[in-house]
Amino acid sequence: MDADSRSRKSICADDLRRQILTQQLEPGSSLDETELADRYGISRPPLREVLRQLSGEGYVRLVENRGAQVAPMTHKTLRNFFVAAPMIYAAVTRLAALNATPPQIDRLKQVQRAFRAAICNGNAADRALENERFHSLIGEMADNEFLMPSLRRLLIDHTRIAMTFYNPRHLRMADTQSIAADQHDMFIALIEAGDADAAADLAVAHWDLSRARIESFVTPESIRAPLGAPPGASRQNGETP
Repeated sequence: MDADSRSRKSICADDLRRQILTQQLEPGSSLDETELADRYGISRPPLREVLRQLSGEGYVRLVENRGAQVAPMTHKTLRNFFVAAPMIYAAVTRLAALNATPPQIDRLKQVQRAFRAAICNGNAADRALENERFHSLIGEMADNEFLMPSLRRLLIDHTRIAMTFYNPRHLRMADTQSIAADQHDMFIALIEAGDADAAADLAVAHWDLSRARIESFVTPESIRAPLGAPPGASRQNGETP
């Protein structure tokens, strides 16, 4: 395969990831191989290689005799997401504080600047993508081949959920974004200091910030229940049981 073909494959993969994360391609929607091959200027065999790659990463599901579809977001996957998120984020961030290199920390600071700029411009897609980049880089810092695939899959749905429920006109969401950006700065400081315990604790607090806002959109006030919380667990921060 020549360099131009490899470049078109890379562009195709990156663009499909972006469209899936921002829900331009909706969860569960079918992917037309003929249309995609024409759009990206590649033949069907390399396109199928891209789709297999994205399937392995969790962006796409390959269905026998039915082709490819965007990874769905079901009630079951949403509940599993809520259960797994705090454990994975805490473990990854702890290891990042132990293993991060100075060049990685510099890159994290650059992504944080882009994240704050995305909040200022009011573009939900930019904000969601920069947030995904920030936490993906923390995953790279962790340097753990067992945790990284789980983190990548988690971030796919976290980013898609953020696109679904983020509303820049909602005052509480605007406050949340400001707190999240400040917590990102704290992540950088703790990782740079090598404070693994505090970094892991912050990861849980950061997750709780997202969880509370997502739950407020997912569940009507009259029947609100904690998604992913253990049965009988008490609510905190004054939330209704």
